[in-house]
Amino acid sequence: MQNNTRYSRQIILSEVGDHGQQKLQNARVLVIGAGGLGCPVLQNLVIAGVGHIGIADGDVVDESNLHRQPLYTISEVGKPKVMVAKQALTALNPEVEIEVFPEFFEPNNAGTIVAKYQIIVDCTDTISVRYLINDVAVAKRIPVVYASIHKFQGQVSVFNYQNGPSYRCLFPENEEGITIPSCAMSGVLGVVPQVLGSFQATEVLKIILGIGDVLSGKVLLYDALNGQTQIINFAKNQKAIEKGVVNGNKILNSKKPHNVLSPAIFLEKCNHPEVVVIDVRELDESPEHKGTNILLVPLSELADYSEKLNKNQEIILFCQTGQRSLAAMQYLQKSGFTSVSHLEKGIASLKNQNKSITT
Repeated sequence: MQNNTRYSRQIILSEVGDHGQQKLQNARVLVIGAGGLGCPVLQNLVIAGVGHIGIADGDVVDESNLHRQPLYTISEVGKPKVMVAKQALTALNPEVEIEVFPEFFEPNNAGTIVAKYQIIVDCTDTISVRYLINDVAVAKRIPVVYASIHKFQGQVSVFNYQNGPSYRCLFPENEEGITIPSCAMSGVLGVVPQVLGSFQATEVLKIILGIGDVLSGKVLLYDALNGQTQIINFAKNQKAIEKGVVNGNKILNSKKPHNVLSPAIFLEKCNHPEVVVIDVRELDESPEHKGTNILLVPLSELADYSEKLNKNQEIILFCQTGQRSLAAMQYLQKSGFTSVSHLEKGIASLKNQNKSITT
C-alpha cells in the first residue's frame, strides 16, 4: 500500500478519495516517447502515484533536448533516455514501479511492449508510429492519450476510449503521406510541450479515476501565443476503426523476431561481461567498435571458431549493415546455438549513440 501522506492533498478530493488513490496505484500506463511531451507526462503520473509505468524510447539524451525535457541534465548527454528517466523518476517517487524499453516502438516489438498495459500515452512525433500505436491499441481495446506540437501550438485528444473514435477517424489514411515538421526542423518554445504533456497526464488520471469529461471524440487545441484553447468535435468512422483492427491484429499475431536488436539494446548488452559479442566483419573494416568482450571473427572463419563456443551462451553478432550478421546468426541457430541475436542495421545504426566507435 502506498504512503497516503504523500497524496493527501488529492485524496481529500471527493472525486479521488482512498478508493481513487488505490485505482491509481493499480493502474498500468505505457508512455511511448520520453521527449518533450513524455517528460511532463511521466513526472505528473509518477508524483500522482500511478503505480506501474512503462517507458519506451530508443533515443539518447542530446544537448538540444535540455531546454524542454527536464528529466535530463548536461551530464547525461549520450545516455539512453529511458535509463536516465527511470533514475530521475524513481528519485521523485520510489513507490512507483517503472519498466523501461530502450527501443523505438516498431511492429516487431509492439505486442511485447504493450502486453501488460491498460492505457497508452502517445508522446511521439512520427506519423507512421502514431498509426502503429493506434492500430495496436484498437486491436487490444486500449485507450490512447495523444498530443502533438507545432511551434507555439498543440493539440490533445483521447482515442479508443469506451468504443469511441480512433486516431484514423481524425486523420484518415491519406494523411500518412504528409510530413509534419519535427521540433528540430520547425522549432518549439520549451514550455509548450510542458503544457501539452500536462494536459495528457490529466486525461490519463481522469480515465483511471473515472471522473470528468474525457476528450474522446474531441480535440483540444492550444495556442500559446494567444493564450487560447478551443475544443472541436470529430465523428467516429467505423471503416477507419475496422482498418485499424485488421492492421493491429496482423501486427500482434505476426511472428516477432526477438533475436533482432535495436542499437540501444545492443549497447546495453555489450556492457554485460557474460555476453559474447562477435564482430563478423573483416579485420580492416571501420568504424571500429571497442569493447572488452568483443571478439573479431570474420564471417568466413565463424564456422571453425564456433566450435570453441558454448551453445547455450548468449551470443550477439554485428557487421557493417546487418546482412552478414544475419547470415551468421542463421548459421549458428542451425548449428544448435540457443541464444543468438544480431544488430539489425549494423554498425552504422550506432552513429551518435556510442562514443566507443572510432574511425
